Amino acid sequence: MNDVPRLSAKTLARARQDVEQPDYDRARVTPGIVHLGIGNFHRAHQAVYVDDCLAAEPGWGIVGASLRRPDMRDALAPQDGLYTLAVRDGDATRARIIGSLCEVVYSGKGTAELLTRMCDPAIRIVSLTVTEKGYCRSPSTGDLDMAHAGIRADLAAPGTPSTVPGLLAEALRARRAAGVAPFTVLSCDNLPSNGRTVRRVVAQFAAARDEALAAFIESEVAFPETMVDRIVPATTDDDRAEIAALTGLEDAWPVITEPFSQWVIEDAFSAGRPDFAAAGAQMVADVAPFETMKLRMLNGAHSALAYFGQLAGHETVSDAMGDPALARFVAALWDEVMPTLAMGRNELTGYCDALTARFLNPALRHRTAQIAMDGSQKVPQRLLATIADRRGQGLAHPALTRAVAAWIAYVGRAGGKVDDPMAGRFTGLAASVLPDMAGFARRMVREKAVFGALAEDVAFADEVAEVVVMLGRKGVGAALAP
Repeated sequence: MNDVPRLSAKTLARARQDVEQPDYDRARVTPGIVHLGIGNFHRAHQAVYVDDCLAAEPGWGIVGASLRRPDMRDALAPQDGLYTLAVRDGDATRARIIGSLCEVVYSGKGTAELLTRMCDPAIRIVSLTVTEKGYCRSPSTGDLDMAHAGIRADLAAPGTPSTVPGLLAEALRARRAAGVAPFTVLSCDNLPSNGRTVRRVVAQFAAARDEALAAFIESEVAFPETMVDRIVPATTDDDRAEIAALTGLEDAWPVITEPFSQWVIEDAFSAGRPDFAAAGAQMVADVAPFETMKLRMLNGAHSALAYFGQLAGHETVSDAMGDPALARFVAALWDEVMPTLAMGRNELTGYCDALTARFLNPALRHRTAQIAMDGSQKVPQRLLATIADRRGQGLAHPALTRAVAAWIAYVGRAGGKVDDPMAGRFTGLAASVLPDMAGFARRMVREKAVFGALAEDVAFADEVAEVVVMLGRKGVGAALAP
C-alpha cells in the first residue's frame, strides 16, 4: 500500500467521494471525555455516538487511553486520531471516517500523563471498556480482589496507580483536593449492573486508602448503568487492504462492524453529557431489563457458539450458526433463557430473530477464538446466572448445562492453557486430573471463584461431567442431539 496515502488530517480531503467524513470542524473539538481501554469496540460504538454529537457540541471530544500496549497510540497518532469505521452487511461495506478521538495516550510506562488528563476540569466523563478482568474483582462475589497483585501494588503506592480502580480513585481524590468537581464514571463493559460494579470496586479500593475518600465517592460520584451492543471482530490485514481500496487512504487500524448498534444508558450524570439520545442512544431510568436480556441471550449464545464452535472446528460465529445442529441448540438455549427475563414473549422472540440474522452475517468474520477468551470471567454472568434462576424456579436447563460443559471441554482440551486470567489454576487442575475428563469437569465446577453457590451442587457437577465426557468420546454432534 506504499502508493496509497496514510489517513490523516492533511490527507482527509483525498478520500474517495462516497466515504462519509466528519461534518464538523475538528479544530474546534476539545476533550470532554477520557476513555480507559481504547480498542475496537469503543471505536465502533461509543466513539461513533460521540462523533454524531460533535457538530452541535464540540466540547465532548475523547482522549483515549491504552492501558496495556502502545499499539493503538502508535497506529492512530500519525493519523491525528482519525480512523475508518467499516460497516459490513452481507456483500456490502460502507466506510466512514470517525474524528471524535482527539488523542490516544499509553499508560504502560507510567500513569502520570493519563492522570493529568483525568484531572483536567474540562473532563466531565471517564468511560471504560476494560473487559471483565480490568475491574480486578472476584467474579463470584463482585468484591474487589484485595489479593490481586495490581491492587496490592496500587495500595502500596496509590499516587502511581496502574489498575482501573486505582486510577479512578486517585484521579477522584486529586480532583477533590484541587476543588474540581468529580467526573461521571461511565462503564461500557458487558457486566451485570456495570455502574454499580465499578462504583463498588472503586469505593472498596478507596476505603482501603481513606474512608473519607470512599464516602465522597459513594455520595458524590455518578456511576450510570449502561448496556452496549454491537458485534466488532478483530481487525485483520485483509481488512486493512480492503479499507485502503475502498477509501483511497491507508489506515493502520480501521475497525469493522455490523449495521446494528444499541446503547442503553441510565440518565444519571453529575457533570453534564453529550446529547446521546440525538445520536440514537436510549436514555432510560432503569437499564437492568435490557442488560439482562443482552447478557443472557446475545452474550450467552455467543459464548455457547464460541466453545462448541471451537470444539467442532468452526472458525467464525457465522460458520457456527450455519451449522444446523448448533442453530437448533441456540434456539433451545434461548427458550430456557426467556422465562428468566422481564420482557414479554413477543418482544423477546423479535430479539431472537434479530440475533439470528446478526449471527449469520458472514461479512463480520467474528472469530470464535476471540469470543472464547476469558471464560472464567464471562461464564458466570452469561450462563450461570440463568442456570441459578432456573434451578430456583424448579426448571430444567439442559441447553445451558451443555454450554457450560462445552467451556470446560474447551479448557480441558487445551490442558488449561487458554487465554484466561485463571489459566494458571486451570493448567494445574488439568495436570493433576487429566485424562480423566469427568474428574476434570467436577473439579472445574468446584471452583467457587467461577461457580459461586453452584460449586456445592453435586448434581449439577454430575450433569456437566456427563456432557463433557460425551463431547470427548462422541463429539459435538452427539452432545447436541435432542
